[in-house]
Amino acid sequence: MLLNSNKLLFILILIVSTLITISANNWLGMWMGLEMNLMAFTPLISKKKDKKSSQAMMIYFLTQSIGSIVLLFSVMINSLIFLSPLLISELTSIMIMISILIKVGAAPFHFWLPEMMVNLNWDECMILMTWQKIAPLTILHNLTPNNWFLYLSVVLSAMAGGIGGLNQTSLRKILAFSSINHLGWMMMFMSMNSSWYKYLTIYSILVILICWMFKSMNALFINQLMTSSPSLFEKLTLTITLLSIGGLPPFLGFLPKWMVIQSMISSGLYFIMVVMMLCSLLTLFYYLRLMTAFILSYSSMNKWISYKKPNKLMLLSFLLINLTLPVFMTVSFF
Repeated sequence: MLLNSNKLLFILILIVSTLITISANNWLGMWMGLEMNLMAFTPLISKKKDKKSSQAMMIYFLTQSIGSIVLLFSVMINSLIFLSPLLISELTSIMIMISILIKVGAAPFHFWLPEMMVNLNWDECMILMTWQKIAPLTILHNLTPNNWFLYLSVVLSAMAGGIGGLNQTSLRKILAFSSINHLGWMMMFMSMNSSWYKYLTIYSILVILICWMFKSMNALFINQLMTSSPSLFEKLTLTITLLSIGGLPPFLGFLPKWMVIQSMISSGLYFIMVVMMLCSLLTLFYYLRLMTAFILSYSSMNKWISYKKPNKLMLLSFLLINLTLPVFMTVSFF
């Protein structure tokens, strides 16, 4: 992503708008921050003479606008309808929740996310899966959500993220469905514990590592992983990173899921926990399918593919990041 002065300005607005949403003490301030975020991210993904980026812009703009309209309407409806206060608070809470679920791409409002990510490059996918989740999830946390609608969305997100990625060959779609699955875990953690940001932080680190490696390989589909002729060290690094984001111990990605499982056991939500763990196994399956093509083939170099060799020090740091779970277990950092 070429960083000219315009891009830098929009990135700055993107950061400031998220901070405005986080620090706002009323609904209107949060809505304003989300609108600024929308208006900053849309130009970031625009490119001249590119039909795919135009399609991504339209998908993103329309879905986020619908979410903003529902949010603003549900905030203002409170003083307009003369019904019982308990009924209104329940109705308003669910409508605000629906608007946030539309914005963040959680099931059953998730269909726009994979379709949009196919049309983006790796830098934009990385921003969409990490930074763009912070503001809507903060608003959802402010609702103190623990009602039936959130649990319904959590189960549907876990199932949609697990099943949706099974028959995909596009790496960006696979990561999009994985993001939906992780979003279900994050929202479940949010309903029981205020430390959901720890899950988001670890997930963001792993997504940034994976997007950086796929970008350096110039890979957009599973079969392109074999054409870049990576070294054994690069294969090992990507394999461990993918197993980590799949939530397999003893890697770092298992730590947030472990925290969620502990919270669910203490809250007595055993049925939802079993469903989410089974759906998480499905995500691990399509990561394994992605890795087998990558590891088992002895690939030869294709001269027409531009491939930038990753830095050895960077790869070593990736490995160290993913193998820090025993350290966290020892010092009880979380």
